[in-house]
Amino acid sequence: MRAKIYVDAGADAVMIHSKEKDGKEIFEFMKEFRKYSTTIPIVVVPTTYSQFTEEDLNAGGANIIIHANHLLRSAYPAMLKTAESILTTDSSHQASKEYCMPIKDVLTFI
Repeated sequence: MRAKIYVDAGADAVMIHSKEKDGKEIFEFMKEFRKYSTTIPIVVVPTTYSQFTEEDLNAGGANIIIHANHLLRSAYPAMLKTAESILTTDSSHQASKEYCMPIKDVLTFI
């Protein structure tokens, strides 16, 4: 009901999120919302229900899938390994070889 109100008020898309791991409420919402509109994009953020593929979510009605914090959450363990290596070896040389992208690649990337 709230999504319909937002759309009627001019929203270009509807973003839904859930802390439930089974994804049931997400798929139920998409099914019901698609009865109301087949053209308004549905945006999902599968942080807790990440077992579903993009194909699954698209088939359920999602148009945009945002893997919001997975890069950030994976960066911390990598930084921790690098810090531990520096502390253990008293040098960043080993960490550079094992965990770091070459500076040349960083410059090309940016």
